[in-house]
Amino acid sequence: MLKKSTIDKHHFYLIFPNIFDFKGGIQVYSTFLLKALQDVYPEAHYDVFLKYDKDNLKQQENLQFLTSTKFHYFGNLPRLLQSILFAIKIIISAILQRPTLVISTHVNYAIACYILKLITGTPYWVVAHGLEVWEIENNATKLALQKADKIISVSNYTRQRLLEFKNIDSEKIVLLPNTFDAKQFKINPKPTYLLKRYNLTDEQPVILTVTRMGRMAKYKGYDQILHALVKIRLHVPNVRFILAGKGDDIPRIKALVSNLNLQDCVTIAGFIPDEELCDYYNLCDVFALPSKGEGFGIVYLEALACGKPVLAGNQDGSIDPLAEGKLGCLVDPDNVEEIADNLIQILQGDCSNPVIYQPQYLQQKTIEAFDFSQFRTSLAKLVGGY
Repeated sequence: MLKKSTIDKHHFYLIFPNIFDFKGGIQVYSTFLLKALQDVYPEAHYDVFLKYDKDNLKQQENLQFLTSTKFHYFGNLPRLLQSILFAIKIIISAILQRPTLVISTHVNYAIACYILKLITGTPYWVVAHGLEVWEIENNATKLALQKADKIISVSNYTRQRLLEFKNIDSEKIVLLPNTFDAKQFKINPKPTYLLKRYNLTDEQPVILTVTRMGRMAKYKGYDQILHALVKIRLHVPNVRFILAGKGDDIPRIKALVSNLNLQDCVTIAGFIPDEELCDYYNLCDVFALPSKGEGFGIVYLEALACGKPVLAGNQDGSIDPLAEGKLGCLVDPDNVEEIADNLIQILQGDCSNPVIYQPQYLQQKTIEAFDFSQFRTSLAKLVGGY
C-alpha cells in the first residue's frame, strides 16, 4: 500500500457499464470495487465513467461514495454516439490528468484503455467476469486484454478459461472473487408477510430462483427447473417455485408455465427490492440456479449467508461460491432429470451432502471466504504496487 504522503497524488479512473440504473453481477462488482478502493485510499482522486447511466444525484447519495468522486454519465446520448464519445472523453481526460491507474470492469472498454496506454503509458487493469471473456471474437478487444497490466478474474473457472488464450501472460491473471455485504443477509424464520403474500404455509416447501430473465439469459437454467417441476411435484405435491427477477423473457416463461400445467405451483414474483431480498432467501427451502454461464454468481453467496441449501450448475463459475460442491449441490445444468432428482432429495432431507442442512456452517464459511472485508484486503494488496 502507498504511504500516506503519496496517497494524495493517487488518481484512479474507473470505467463501468453502469452502477445506478441496473443491478447485475458486473454492476454489483463495480460498486464494491469503487467502495473498497475508497476505503483503502480515502484521499485519492476518483473519476468514474458510466456508459449507460444517466445523472442521478439521489442514487449517488444512497450509495455513499466519497464526495470528491466525479461521475461522468453517457446514458443520455444516442446509442450511435455513446461508444465513440465515451472512449474519446476517457482518452482526452486521461491525457490531460494522467491518472495513476485505470480499471475497466468490462472487457469491451479495454480498447480505449490500450490506446491510452500507447499514448501516455498509463497502466490499466481489466476485470474478467464470465461469458464476455470466455470466447472473445473481436481481435482488437483480445489484443487490449493481452496488453493489460493486470487481468482481474472473479472466479477460478474464468481464470482457467483465460489461461486457454494464447499470448496472455498467466502471471497477469489474478483472482479477486465477487463479494457481498454479510450484514445484509441473516438466518431468520420464514417471513410472515411473504407467506401471506403468496398464500403459503410455514411448512410448505419453496424453491427460489433470483435471476435476470432476458431472452439472452436462458443459460441461467430456469427453463430446466420448470421442466423438472413436472417430476418434483409428483414426489413433493405442495412444492412452490418462486421465480424472481425481471427481463424480456417473462412472456415466454409464462407461456411455458401454462404449457406444462404448472400455474398452481409457480409464482413469477418480478423484481425484488433490496430491502426484501434477505426475506425471500429466508422464505425458501432451497435456492436453485442451475446455470451454465455464470462468471461467479453473487446470489449464491447471499443464499448461503442466509443458511440455505443451494443447487447450482457444475460447468461454470458457480463452482467457486459453492467451494467445488462442499457447500452445496452441483449438477449438470442440461440434465433435467438430475436437477429434479437432486431438488427432490434436498426437499425431502435426503441430500448426500449433509452440510447443506447446517445453516450456521454455510453462513460462516461463506463470510470467511467472501465478505467485503476480505475483498477490500485483497484489493489493497493488488493496488499496493502503484
